[in-house]
Amino acid sequence: MSSEVVVSSPSTDEQQPSPATQASNSALKKVNLLGMSRAELENFFEKLGEKKFRAGQVMKWMHQYFVTDFAEMTNISGKLRAKLEQLCEIKAPEVVHRHYSKDGTRKWVFRVGDGAGSLVETVLIPAEDKTGLRKTLCISSQVGCALDCSFCSTGKQGFQRDLTPDEIIGQLWVANQSYMEDVPVAERTRSVTNVVMMGMGEPLLNYDAVLSSMYIMLDDFAYGMSKRRVTLSTSGVVPKIDQLAQDIDVALAISLHAPNDELRNELVPINKKYPLAQLIAACQRYINKDGNESARKHVTIEYVMLDGVNDSLEHAQQMIRLLKNLPSKINLIPFNPFPHAPYGRSSRNRIIAFQKALSDAGFVCTIRQTRGDDIDAACGQLVGQVADRTRRAEQWKKKVAERNEIMRSHG
Repeated sequence: MSSEVVVSSPSTDEQQPSPATQASNSALKKVNLLGMSRAELENFFEKLGEKKFRAGQVMKWMHQYFVTDFAEMTNISGKLRAKLEQLCEIKAPEVVHRHYSKDGTRKWVFRVGDGAGSLVETVLIPAEDKTGLRKTLCISSQVGCALDCSFCSTGKQGFQRDLTPDEIIGQLWVANQSYMEDVPVAERTRSVTNVVMMGMGEPLLNYDAVLSSMYIMLDDFAYGMSKRRVTLSTSGVVPKIDQLAQDIDVALAISLHAPNDELRNELVPINKKYPLAQLIAACQRYINKDGNESARKHVTIEYVMLDGVNDSLEHAQQMIRLLKNLPSKINLIPFNPFPHAPYGRSSRNRIIAFQKALSDAGFVCTIRQTRGDDIDAACGQLVGQVADRTRRAEQWKKKVAERNEIMRSHG
């Protein structure tokens, strides 16, 4: 906590804008500062005729003390506070539902956009590790998903649009603030320890907004997170993996889910454009990028276990051959069913046998504990409510209806 921050009421003798000026400005759309990186905020304050260091001050108030009222920013002059009040706002997406699971998992449903808007979901998962209590936040990057992975409920909702930086970083803001609601401003701390860009959407297809948001996560004036604790998960947008390597140093996770092209084409359709050989080569380039390698020592491989689809010992052997030259940690994910899903969850014995085959081959391989499934917050269950402009949701419902009719007709 900075020694310059003093929590007190704003001075009453500072000149305030007249009621007429306030009414005039209220009709203008205010600039939301929440999603601005430090460089963007510095540029903004310079255009206001202010010093660049004001950016760092405001960032601390927003992201470290969760203050949205400029009047509370007591290390900033009253004149500047009044100007910011006229021109700006600090606004996270609207929370329309919040669910807290019995296992400590928390899920928020946010409304984004004007009017009724669409809904996106964010999940926080607590867990104990060697550093103490870890709180990992799974953040969404799109309204729906532009991809159509066959085992993911989000993909069946179709796609509307990309989220803006303030809508992305606002999810982290709300999660942290939820632990600080009854804590005095001067005593507030950041609670979320890890972030995974693994919620609704494909992060690399909303590249600029996601990159800007991750800059804020890493910034010491904001959340000050370690680059090893910020992970971007992708289904395999190969050119953007290479661009990411140039722009930022964060951990990389790959939604693999199949060890051969034929099966992956079915489960993860983007594989038809960027097949496994290209994807693995891009991962190797990401790890071998010159510079600070602290977040790039390995790639995390995410692999959802689908009963009778990708969970045989032959699949495990194919995976061993695929990853033999790629430093990686493998995370096996029990499938979380959703209504009308065409798959089932692999048995516990089958998952353990799969894990043993990979471990015996020298891989670090863990089985993800299913958390938050009582509030539909488990991996692959994030649905939200999407004003689908792709008509994919409509087509999916039609396909399900046809499948159900065939089953009924066959008794």
